[in-house]
Amino acid sequence: MTTTTTRTSQRGLGGGLRATSKVLPEHARAHNRSLVLQHLFHEGPTSRAGLARATGLTRVTISDLVGVLLAEDLVEELGTQPGRRVGKPAILVGMRTDAYQIVAVDLSDDTVMRGAVLTLTGEAVDRRSLEVGSRRGDELVELLARFTRRLIAAATRPVIGVGIGSPGVVDHSGRVVEAPNVEWRDLPLAAILTDRLGLPVHVANDANSAALAEYTYGGAADSMLVLTVGQGVGAGVMVDGARVHGAADAAGELGHVTAVDDGEPCACGRRGCLETVLSTPALRRAVEGLDREAADAVLADVGRTLGKALAPVVGALNLAEVLLSGPSELLAGSLRTAAHDTLVARTMPATAAGLNLRMASLDDDVVLAGAAVLVLGAQLGVS
Repeated sequence: MTTTTTRTSQRGLGGGLRATSKVLPEHARAHNRSLVLQHLFHEGPTSRAGLARATGLTRVTISDLVGVLLAEDLVEELGTQPGRRVGKPAILVGMRTDAYQIVAVDLSDDTVMRGAVLTLTGEAVDRRSLEVGSRRGDELVELLARFTRRLIAAATRPVIGVGIGSPGVVDHSGRVVEAPNVEWRDLPLAAILTDRLGLPVHVANDANSAALAEYTYGGAADSMLVLTVGQGVGAGVMVDGARVHGAADAAGELGHVTAVDDGEPCACGRRGCLETVLSTPALRRAVEGLDREAADAVLADVGRTLGKALAPVVGALNLAEVLLSGPSELLAGSLRTAAHDTLVARTMPATAAGLNLRMASLDDDVVLAGAAVLVLGAQLGVS
């Protein structure tokens, strides 16, 4: 898809605040701003009085906030509220989701990087991809910087930030702690790219990005797990609407949980990791040359292994949904059914009641959409 390339001035919106031991006035302002934008993003146009009722803020505070957001072109007045005949007509305020754009990059495939320019609601304005080849380490960082710069140049509105879904363990600052497949270790990727691009850059693990996307754009439950199945296996977890990070920012590393005794060697150096049976290459090898019935039996066996690995997680966190993101021809049939049945059999009835195990709704765009949510949350307080 070809778009007109424009160079637009970048405007800082909702920059991050330094953590302190005291609650400062700017913290309260950022929180209140987030409440207003969150409501408008999810609920649509609302009057100032309606915003006050929905957020619990005073009308004076709402009036001041709306004034600032109008000046930033983040919201607009949309005329009077229909159906009101008594008193002064209420003017609706709506979020201008088309006023700014986000650049997102998906690094979950180690052979190609995928990128997009997205609206604030996740709609693609421009899509691009680039073969990675054998690039790893610093060479891959250079390629990523050039690729992202081209995407920024393709934007048709000011870009408020860049989101990147990366393999490996990524901490809250966007530092890649460890990503063996791309030879990154202790790499401050977000800081490096922020400096080179002149825009806020936010980086998270690709599976965690997928969880954010399904929660914000895909209508997933407040407590859920997204299992990403590709070259490897990862998981992103949301509990009560908040992303789970873990003590070392490694929550969701289910791919390297031992699931098969005396199993196949894994890239991590151990044997029998879940990734050795559930990754896309492993599944394709397992069913190669088999008829449909035999292939279904093999996939069902993998599904039972997956159910056993997931049961303690679902039971401990009381998750409402488990979403599978990956090739539907391998995951959506007997594998999914067997995993669900195993989960139900291995958890308490109170936990298993209503448990939904389904395919993710955003398909191939799930990491890109999640990278956009990283920017929405960091820059605007919207999730």
